[in-house]
Amino acid sequence: MKTSFPIDGIALDRGSSANLHRQLYVQLRGLIERRVLPSGHALPSTRVMARDLQVGRNTVIAACDQLALEGYLAIWPRRPSVVMDLSARSTAAEQVSVEGENPISLRGQAMLAQPYHHGRPGMLAFHPGMPDPDNFPFNTWSKLLSRRAKFAHIDLFGTYHVKGYPPLCEAIARYLTASRGVQCTAEQIVVTNGAQSAFDLLARLLIDEGDTVWMEEPGYYGAGSAFVSAGAKLAPLRVGNAGWNLDPPPVIPRMIFVTPSCHHPLGITMPMEQRLNLLHMAETWRSWIIEDDYDGEYRFQGQPIPALQGIGASNRVVYVGTFAKILFPAMRLGFLVAPKAIDHTIVSALSVTGQFAPLLAQAALADFMNEGHFTRHLRRMRRLYADRRQFFLESAQRHLGEWLDFHSTESGIQVVGIFRARCNDAAIAEALLQQGINVSALSIQYRHGSEQNGLVMGFAAADAQTTEKTLQKFRAVLKAHFG
Repeated sequence: MKTSFPIDGIALDRGSSANLHRQLYVQLRGLIERRVLPSGHALPSTRVMARDLQVGRNTVIAACDQLALEGYLAIWPRRPSVVMDLSARSTAAEQVSVEGENPISLRGQAMLAQPYHHGRPGMLAFHPGMPDPDNFPFNTWSKLLSRRAKFAHIDLFGTYHVKGYPPLCEAIARYLTASRGVQCTAEQIVVTNGAQSAFDLLARLLIDEGDTVWMEEPGYYGAGSAFVSAGAKLAPLRVGNAGWNLDPPPVIPRMIFVTPSCHHPLGITMPMEQRLNLLHMAETWRSWIIEDDYDGEYRFQGQPIPALQGIGASNRVVYVGTFAKILFPAMRLGFLVAPKAIDHTIVSALSVTGQFAPLLAQAALADFMNEGHFTRHLRRMRRLYADRRQFFLESAQRHLGEWLDFHSTESGIQVVGIFRARCNDAAIAEALLQQGINVSALSIQYRHGSEQNGLVMGFAAADAQTTEKTLQKFRAVLKAHFG
C-alpha cells in the first residue's frame, strides 16, 4: 500500500467561517473522488497528517471519521486508514454528456428567461423602490421581535394560521379600510412572503396554460414573470402620460394586471373614468383584476387615492399590497385581499406551495401596527420622502437634464428619466452599477416592442448629500457614454 500524501493538494483557510475539520473533509473527499488518492491508498497516521497540516489531531480524526462513515475510508485500530474501492464508472458512462440536453423543464426555462433587478448591500442610491434604512425604528422592531420570541412556543411555534396571524389580519383589514378605501374583512386577508409571492400564488390559482393576461406596458416585470411562468400569454395594456389605453385586446383576458394608484414605473394615477370602465370590462368578461397597490401610500399632493377594489365592492378585484416600501424589503411580508369567490381555496393552495409567511415576524408586525408605530412611521416617511423627491428632481435636472427628461409625478418613491437620444439603457445601467449607482433600465418593463429607453431611479434611500455626490458620478458616466 502506498502511503504518500499529497499535502500540496490540501489548503486550509483559517480565516474561513467553515470549520477546519469540515474543510479537510471536503478536500480529502475531492481527492478520493478524482482518484488522486486511488483505491487501496493508505493515508498517513492522524498524528502525521496533523503535523504536516499544522492542525490539531482531533481535526484530522473528525474528518477521517466522517469519510469512513460515508464509505470513503476504511479505518482499523493501529493500522493506516485506507481509501475504499469506489464503484468504478465505466469509460462509456464517463463520456456521456448532457451538453446537448436541457435539464430544465419548459416552465423552468420560461422562468429563467424573465427579467429581474436586485439590489446590492451598500448600494442604495438610486435603487428603485428602496425605502430609507436609516429612518426605520429598528430598536422598536427588535424589541417587538424579542418580546414575541419569548412566547413563541405557545402559538407561533408550529405551522399554524396558514392564511395569516389573526391579529395581523385584523390590523391590515382596519388599515386598508381606513386608509385605502378597501372593502374587506380580516377573514379575506392572506399574508404572503411579499407581493411577488402573492402574484405567483394567484397565477397558479387563476391562470390556465394559454390564458391571456392583459398586462400594463410598461409594467411591473415581476408580476409579468409570474404570469408567463404559469403559462399565460401577455397582451399589452398600453400606459402613457394620458393614462391607460383601454382598447380591448384581441382575446378576452382571463386576468388584468394594473397599478392604478401609482403606475409602475411611470408613477401616474388612473383617472376615475378609466377605473369605472375597467371594472365594467372585467364584470362583462368575467375577468379577474389584480390590483397591485405597491406604493399607494406615498402621494405627495393631496390625499392618497382610494383603491380600485373599494369602488363598487367588485368581487372581480384581488387587491395586493406589500410592506416592503413602507417598512423594509427584507421583512418579506405582503398580503392580498381575496374575493369571497376564491377565499375558500387559499389554505389548500398555500399548503401546496408553502408560501405562508413566518408567524414570528407576523406577530411582531401586528404589535407594530396595533401600538401605533406603523402610522407614526408612515407619516414621518411621507414628509421625508416629499422633501427628498423635490431635491432629487431639482438636482437630477441640473446634472442630467442634458440627456434625460424626467417624469414629475405626485406619487411613489421612484422617478423615471427618459433618454432624449436612442440608446441601450441596459448597458448604461450596467455602467452605472460599476460606479456604485443602482438603477433599473426602463426597457425591461416592455415585452412587446416600441419601448422607451430610460432609467428608473429611487430617491427615498439617499439623503441630500448622498444624492448630490451620486449625481455627479452619474453625470460623468452619461458624459462618457454620449460623448
